[in-house]
Amino acid sequence: MIGLRGVDPARLPDQMAISALTLAELSRGPAVATEDALRALRQQRLQLAEAAFEALDFDSACARAYGRVCAAVVAVGRKAGRTRAIDLMIAATALANELPLLTLDPDDVRGLEDLIRVIDLS
Repeated sequence: MIGLRGVDPARLPDQMAISALTLAELSRGPAVATEDALRALRQQRLQLAEAAFEALDFDSACARAYGRVCAAVVAVGRKAGRTRAIDLMIAATALANELPLLTLDPDDVRGLEDLIRVIDLS
């Protein structure tokens, strides 16, 4: 989400949404910033995201999809542990809502290509 500003707008779909989990990650930014200027920048990013995108809830369909997402990454030899949990829950949100997943780091979602249409924006 933070790196989206560097992407050519012509490469982006006309309509986009973000996971409420992404908003949670963005909300953490200003809360943990130790410098006022950084806190203000992160707060601005959060407010822009809230204004620009519809947030998709992580609901029971997403929770069920999360199991499939974890199984898919484990099947290609990757870990589905705590350090990747939020990223995989965001992928599960895309799967449950039958939406593509836009990413600047396709390696983060390696193994999910058979479940989710991954759009590499890097």
